[in-house]
Amino acid sequence: MPNKVHHEINRLSWNEATKAHNSHKGDQAAFFRAGGSTLFEEEKRLLGDIAGKTLLHLQCNCGQDSLSIANHLGAIVTGVDISDEAIDFARQLSRDSGIPAEYIRADIYDFFANNQTQYDLVFASYGALVWLSDLDAWAKGIRRCLKRGGTFVFIDFHPALLMFGENWQLKYDYMGGSFVEFESGIGDYVALTGSAGETDELQAGIQDFVNPHPGVEYLWGLADVISALISAGFALVGFGEYPHCNGFKPMTDMRDAGDRRYAMPDRLPQRFPLMFSLVARKP
Repeated sequence: MPNKVHHEINRLSWNEATKAHNSHKGDQAAFFRAGGSTLFEEEKRLLGDIAGKTLLHLQCNCGQDSLSIANHLGAIVTGVDISDEAIDFARQLSRDSGIPAEYIRADIYDFFANNQTQYDLVFASYGALVWLSDLDAWAKGIRRCLKRGGTFVFIDFHPALLMFGENWQLKYDYMGGSFVEFESGIGDYVALTGSAGETDELQAGIQDFVNPHPGVEYLWGLADVISALISAGFALVGFGEYPHCNGFKPMTDMRDAGDRRYAMPDRLPQRFPLMFSLVARKP
């Protein structure tokens, strides 16, 4: 059963963290009006030709990827996120950039329960998995949101990466849905990575951000994810692993691999999985 108490803790933490993240990113509306995109090649290949198709973007955060999908891949996009701050920002960014997208503020489990629309595709990416408290309910909810023959596309940071604490020391479980509570809350990973990346040079923004709200992350292995999707009736049609992180530098000594990608430091094995992707189809 989804843990709504944890979700509410995280909603408050995300609301504060989102302000810090966006404070570093400059004029995002101008970036999109000039034709900018936040998408990496991996998700563009996974999504493929989706012009004119309806796409539901789960845990869409502030909507930058949603707008990139709409503007550059031609999909009709609806984004859902639990954070009030993120959805308010996404709606304003859609208006200011002139790129249409619908945004809904909801816990995705509540969205699943109330949604009456079916989409051609469901998409989620980068940092989504750790906020899911119930994978079976998640997979079944995605299936209900898809048309017959519809596709779920997912790309995220690898559960193996999430086992490490500071200095690459093994610290956390790999599988099973255990959770970690952290009083420091969701941090300013934009400042940590050291680049606003897609939109502009890093702006000073909010300095030395300390989140007043704690957070709760869930730890799932690949078998947990795949088994939940298969149990929900999906057919797995694609799976990939990648030796780099897109747009995120969780460890300060990671090697800059160019194009907003970060790889293992030279002193550690280089062919270590840092991201994974999967494509699943509703029969």
